[in-house]
Amino acid sequence: MVELNRKTKETDIKCKLDINGSGNSKIDTGIGFFDHMLEALSKHSGIDIELLCKGDLHIDFHHSVEDCGIVLGKALKEAIFPIQAVERYGNATVVMDEAAVTCALDLSNRPFLVYTLDIKDKVGDFDVELAEEFFNAFIMNAGLTCHIIYERGKNKHHILEAAFKSVAVALRRAMMKNEKLGIPSTKGIL
Repeated sequence: MVELNRKTKETDIKCKLDINGSGNSKIDTGIGFFDHMLEALSKHSGIDIELLCKGDLHIDFHHSVEDCGIVLGKALKEAIFPIQAVERYGNATVVMDEAAVTCALDLSNRPFLVYTLDIKDKVGDFDVELAEEFFNAFIMNAGLTCHIIYERGKNKHHILEAAFKSVAVALRRAMMKNEKLGIPSTKGIL
């Protein structure tokens, strides 16, 4: 279990994360759609997440979404590195009705994000461009290489939910135990 708190002039975040959990979550960011996406991330990754964010929502959602990505990424990095006896690589294509999004990731400790969801506007009051801000902060702080690729879809809610779930499933697969691999790198360290 990793506990991490972060307080700035814009946000106050408290986080608990357990990679050996059951996908249980208790999330309150004050942003309903974002909470829904983080609950899906927790459920489908098998990671228990408790996250409380008090942010400057009177300005907009940007600081809260990005800072939650930073905190969750740092907590995940602390929980998984140095990695040993895991698959390391994971991928998944998740469909939500007409939408499909693919994620391929590597627990590389070399952060890099490819994000091809080119969608605009809002889902409810959530600016869809904030999903990329979240994933960028999350991936960079977790030390992952991650490709989130839009395959098809029209409904923005479905597309974004497929993205969060595909990352979750790929992450779950990458973290699966595999004792045969030892340290899963020819370098001997990640």
